[in-house]
Amino acid sequence: MTTPDLDLTAPKPGHHPLRERLTALDGRLFEAVDGRYRPGARSVASRLSRSADHGALWFVAAAALAASRTPRARRAATRGLASLGLASLTVRALGRRSVRHPRPAPAAALRLLRQLRRRPVTTSFPSGHAASAAAFAAGVALESPAWGAAVGPVAASVALSRVRAGAHFPSDVLAGAALGVGAALAVRGVVPTRGRGAPQARPRADVPALPDGEGLVLVANTAAGTAERARALRDALPLAEVVECAPQDVRAELEKAAARARVLGVCGGDGTVNTAARIALRSGLPLAVLPGGTLNHFAYDLGVENARDLARALREGDAVRVDVGRYACGDAHGVFLNTCSVGVYPELVRQRERWSPRIGGWPAGVLAAVRVLRADRHPLEAEFQGRTRPLWLLFAGNGTYHRMGLAPGRRSDLADGQLDVRVAHGGRRPAVRLLAAALAGPLTRSPVHAAVQVGRLHLDHVAPGTLLAYDGEVTEVAGRVTLEKLPEALTAYRPMPRR
Repeated sequence: MTTPDLDLTAPKPGHHPLRERLTALDGRLFEAVDGRYRPGARSVASRLSRSADHGALWFVAAAALAASRTPRARRAATRGLASLGLASLTVRALGRRSVRHPRPAPAAALRLLRQLRRRPVTTSFPSGHAASAAAFAAGVALESPAWGAAVGPVAASVALSRVRAGAHFPSDVLAGAALGVGAALAVRGVVPTRGRGAPQARPRADVPALPDGEGLVLVANTAAGTAERARALRDALPLAEVVECAPQDVRAELEKAAARARVLGVCGGDGTVNTAARIALRSGLPLAVLPGGTLNHFAYDLGVENARDLARALREGDAVRVDVGRYACGDAHGVFLNTCSVGVYPELVRQRERWSPRIGGWPAGVLAAVRVLRADRHPLEAEFQGRTRPLWLLFAGNGTYHRMGLAPGRRSDLADGQLDVRVAHGGRRPAVRLLAAALAGPLTRSPVHAAVQVGRLHLDHVAPGTLLAYDGEVTEVAGRVTLEKLPEALTAYRPMPRR
C-alpha cells in the first residue's frame, strides 16, 4: 500500500479569519492585474515567463554583460548570478516548505487564456521566478546602476508575467521580489561592491585641470591589449597625445613623454605602471593611470576603473598624493606601488597563476605550495626584528590591506604611512606552515602568519640568490635588504566621489 504524496499547495485545515481576508484581497488584486492586460499582450507575457524558467533568461543576460568587456559589467554579471543562486536556494529550501499557499484556480487561468504549457504543482508562495528576477536585477544594480536600470524593467516584466500567466497571486510575486532583493544585499554583505570599498580621497593635491586633454601624454603598452581603452580616452580628451608601443619600448617612450608632458599618463598592467611611477617621481610630474592589465591593483585601489573615470579626474583637476614603497639592497633599489615580497612567494605566484584558471584560486595555491616543496625549496634564513629566523616568505604591502568578506584584500587608504608586513615563518613543521599560508593567502590573518604595520624594516643576512618580487617584477637580493615608505611622494589623478 502506497502513501499519497503530501499536497503542499493545500492550506492547513481550520478557520483562519486573517488568512481568509488576505486570500480574498489577493484574489481581487489578481483579477485587477489581469484586467489591465490586452489580448495581444497575454501571449507575450506567457513567453516571457517561460523564457525565465530555470534562470535561462538571466544567464543569457549575464553572458551579454560579460561580452561588453568592461570590468564593471563583468562584476555586475557575476554579482547578479551569485544573488540569483542564493535566492533560488532560499526559495527551494525554506520558502515553499514554510508557507502553504494555493495557486490561482485552474479554471480562472483557462478562462483568461493564460495557462502555461506546464502548470506548476508546488506551493505558490513565494514566486521563484520573481525572486530570481529581483535578485539578478538588484545584484547588477548594486555593482552598476546604469546596467541595473537596463535590466530592472525586464525583471519587473518577468515578475508581473507570473500573475498574468495564472501561476501566482500578487502576494507571491511581491514576497519573491523582496526575497530576491534581500539575497542581493546578503551577497553584498559577504562580497562588498567595489564602490563600498573606495579609498579615501585624501590628501588632495593641486594639479592642472585638462578639459580637453592638452598636456597629457599617455604611453600604452600594446601587449596588455590596451588599444580599445586608449582609444576611449582619446575620444573623451581629443587633445591628449597617446603613444602605443611594444613592452620593450615602454621605458624609453615614458622617458620621452616625461620631457614634453604636463601630465604623464600610462596604460598597462601593474609592472608598466610601476615603471611610469618611477619616471614620474624623478620628473616631478603627476601621474594619470588608465588600467590596462589583468589585475590593475593600483588603479582600482586609486578609484580609476576605466577611461571615463580617468577623463573626469583630468577634466576636473582632481588628484591625491599617495605613498610609495621603496626597497634597497646594496646598489640596487626600486619602488613599489602595491606589494613587495621576499622568499618563495614569486614562485608560488607563478605556479598559482598557471593553475588557477583551471582549478580555482585556493586549490591552485595549495598545488603551488606542493610544487615548491617538491622542488626542494627551503625557507630562507634572515634576521627580522632582531632575530634570525627561517622565513618562507615576507610580504610587504604599500598601505594596509583589508580583506572584506570573501573579496580579495584592498586598501582603503593609499597614504597611511604604513608597510603592511605579513610573514610566514619556517619554524617547526615548515612544510605544513607553507601549505597553510598558501591556502589562506598572504593577506589573511592566521596562526601561520605574523602581521605588523611599520614604516620601515630591515632584513639582514639574506642568502645570495633570494628572490624579491615587486609589482610583478622579480630581482635577486643578498645581504641587507631595506623596505621603507616614501610618504605622499607621488601625485596621481583620481575621480572624486560624486555628492
